[in-house]
Amino acid sequence: MASEAWLIAGLGNPGARYQRTRHNVGQMVLDELLDRLGASYSRTKVGAKAVGAQLPDGPKLVFAVSEGYMNESGKPLRGLMDYFKVDPHRLVVVHDEVDLPFGRLKLKRGGSEGGHNGLKSITQHLGGNRDYIRVRAGVGRPPGQMDTAAYVLQPFSADEGRDLPEFVSRTADSVEAIVTEGLDRAMNSFH
Repeated sequence: MASEAWLIAGLGNPGARYQRTRHNVGQMVLDELLDRLGASYSRTKVGAKAVGAQLPDGPKLVFAVSEGYMNESGKPLRGLMDYFKVDPHRLVVVHDEVDLPFGRLKLKRGGSEGGHNGLKSITQHLGGNRDYIRVRAGVGRPPGQMDTAAYVLQPFSADEGRDLPEFVSRTADSVEAIVTEGLDRAMNSFH
């Protein structure tokens, strides 16, 4: 039987080399949420760092980031979902989105992975189930003919860097709204 807990996953790559890159905006958002709650990660046996927490007057939450690379995110997240008995409807994945301009947010349930390898891995390890919530954090398209993979692995520009703390904070607010007010209300507030 599924629990009432939510699993909030922030996608990214491990290590200092990737820490401030566009691809790691999902992990930046989870770091912001953990700072707000005064919580910190612990290592798990499934290849992820995770922590259980609760928002004031809110539901039980499990925050997690994979200790592996983005394209291998699905297996450790599935392990945590099984351990905490989290239904896919209560999985929220925060990730970078090149199809949105920097600073834009789009919240949605289900849909295609749009070429995002982290989402592909999650869907694969959920047996093809795409019915989880995505918090799509816009990082913009690469300039000119630049390869998308190279672009997302670069740090944010100086201009983006000035606005990044506010963007990360607003994205964290959207995650809180999803779990406390529901996806529809959060979409109305943050789109």
